[in-house]
Amino acid sequence: MANKKAKNNTGWKILFFSLCAAVLIMAVFLITEWGLERRAHFIRYTAFGTDIPVNYPIHGIDVSRYQDIIDWESVRDMKVENVQIGFAFIKATEGLNNEDSYFDRNWKKIKDAGLPRGAYHYFLATKSGKAQAENFIHSVELLPGDLPPVLDIEQTYGVPPTLVRQRVRDWLVTVEQYYHTLPIIYTYVDFYNQYLKAEFDGYPLWIAHYLQKERPSIYRDWAFWQHSEAGRVNGIDTRVDFDVFCGDSAAFRQLLIN
Repeated sequence: MANKKAKNNTGWKILFFSLCAAVLIMAVFLITEWGLERRAHFIRYTAFGTDIPVNYPIHGIDVSRYQDIIDWESVRDMKVENVQIGFAFIKATEGLNNEDSYFDRNWKKIKDAGLPRGAYHYFLATKSGKAQAENFIHSVELLPGDLPPVLDIEQTYGVPPTLVRQRVRDWLVTVEQYYHTLPIIYTYVDFYNQYLKAEFDGYPLWIAHYLQKERPSIYRDWAFWQHSEAGRVNGIDTRVDFDVFCGDSAAFRQLLIN
C-alpha cells in the first residue's frame, strides 16, 4: 500500500512539473513575440527607400517569414505624400507540406489592421500541382474582401516545360474549383515569356520586373507589378518587395472575393 501511495505521489509531481514547464514555455513565447512586435512598432522610415512608379494610385507589399514580426498597424498608417500601403500578399505555403511559419500570424494581424490581404503558394515544379493545391487549400481560408489566391512560379528545377505547364494548370484548376475565383499567377517577365505565354494569358498576372520607371516590359495585360525588392515601410525591420495595382479603386474592389 505504501509503495502504491508513493507511486501516486510521484505521478502527481510529474504532472505538476509538466504543467509548470508548459506554462513557462508559453509565457516565454508570448513575451518574446510581444517584444518583437514592440520593436517593429518603433521602426520608422522617413520615406519608402525606393522609387515609386507614378500614375498608380494603389500600392502594396508582399511578405513572408523573412520579414519576421510585422506591426501591421504601422504598415497601414505610413503615408508619404499621396502614397500609402493599400494591400499585401502573404506567403502561405510551399510545395507539398510546408506552411510559412509566420503565415497564421500575418493572416490574422493584417485582417485586424483592415488591409486587403492575399495569400500565395510557392510552386515546386518537381511536385504534383494538384497535391500542392491541396496544401494551399488546407492552410488558407479566403473570406469576402480578400484578394484571389496566387501561384508563385519562378523556376523549372530541370522539369520539362510541357510537364511544368501541366502541373501549373493542375494547381490553378484545383484552386479555382475550390474557391470559385480565378487565381493570379506571379512570376517574372523572362519566365512568363519562355515557359507560360499564351496558354495562361487568361489568368490575372502579377509580374516582377525591377528598375522600370513606368511599367513592366511584357506584351500582355497585368494586374499587379512588383517593381522593387528593396523597399522600406514602417513596422517592418527588413527590406520588402513593393507592388502596384494596375487600375483604380473600383477595379481593385471588383477583383476582391465577394
